[in-house]
Amino acid sequence: MSIFQTGKPLNKFTKIVPIFFTINSSYASYAATSIKSLTEKTDPKRYYRIIILHDGINLINRFRLRRLVTKNCAIQFKKITRSVYLRVIIRSCARRKGAGDFFSSAVYYYRAFIPRLFPQYEKAVYIDSDTILRGDIGELFDLDLKDKAMAAMVDPKVETIPEFRDYVNNAVGVPYNEYVNSGVLVMNLKKLRKMGYLKTMIELVERTDENLVAPDQDYLNVILRGNIKFLNPIWNAEPQEKLPRGTKLVHFNLCNKPWHYKNVPGEKLFWDAAKKTSFYKDLKRQQANFTTKEQKKEADKIAALIKKAAKLAKTKKPLIEL
Repeated sequence: MSIFQTGKPLNKFTKIVPIFFTINSSYASYAATSIKSLTEKTDPKRYYRIIILHDGINLINRFRLRRLVTKNCAIQFKKITRSVYLRVIIRSCARRKGAGDFFSSAVYYYRAFIPRLFPQYEKAVYIDSDTILRGDIGELFDLDLKDKAMAAMVDPKVETIPEFRDYVNNAVGVPYNEYVNSGVLVMNLKKLRKMGYLKTMIELVERTDENLVAPDQDYLNVILRGNIKFLNPIWNAEPQEKLPRGTKLVHFNLCNKPWHYKNVPGEKLFWDAAKKTSFYKDLKRQQANFTTKEQKKEADKIAALIKKAAKLAKTKKPLIEL
C-alpha cells in the first residue's frame, strides 16, 4: 500500500512515530478532524506516519484524507481482510444487536491486529477518531513503558458512573480503579507479539459468548491486567469548558459529540480543526440533521447501556476468565 507524503523522503534510517486510527467511511470526517489537529502539533524535526486501518473507505474519502499530509506527516491506508481471526470477531459482533449496544462493529477490534500486521514496529500509538490533539503526539510515543505491554488511562466514565463501576468490578473482574479506556494507547508491539495478545483475545471472543458492555475494551483489561502503565489524564481528557492545565489530548468519548449537538463542552477545539478540512460542511450538515428524535434515540441508547451494566454486575463470578 502506498505512503502519501511530501517533503524529504523517508528512508530505513528515519525514526518514525507510527500513529494508528481504525475507522470505516462513516468515521472519515471525524478522523480527518483529529488528524488535522495532530499534524498542526508535530515536531518539524520528526517524521510521523498515520496508518488508517479500515473495512473499506470509498475513494472520495481516501482522496480527502490524503490532502492532510504534510512535509513530515504521511498517511497510509490498510484494509483489514477477512482472516480466520476476523471472521470470529464478525460472528461475535453479529450477535450484539441489543438495546444499548454501541460496540457491534468489528472495527472496534482492529487495534488488536496492529502488533501482528506491523512487525516492522516495536512501539506505536493508537487513538480514537473522536479526539483532538493540543500537543505533540510524539511526546506520547516517547513515553517510557518500562516492561509494560501498554499504556492507557483509567476510564473516567467507570469511575463516575456507579453501574459501570459495579459492572467492571464484578462482571469484568478488574478493579474499577485499574480499568482503562482503550481510546488512547501506547502499545509495546514487541511485547504484545511475544505474549500472543491477538490470539488470546480471539480465544476469549470464541469462549465468552456474553453480551458485554464494551467487549474489546473489557478483553484488553482482562488480558493485560497488571501489565498496563497508567497514563497521565492530560493525554485522554474529557471535554470541558476549562481544560486542566497542560491538557494534550481531548477525547469526545461516548456522548456530547460536537457534530451532533450544539453548545457542548470543548466544541471550539473540534470546529477550529474541522474548518481546515474538506469535511467541514459535511459535519455541519450532520449536526443540523441530528433531530430531536435522534437525540432521544441516543439518550435512550445510553440509558439502556447503563441498565445493561447494572444487570450484568449482578453476576456471581467474572464473565471473562483467562
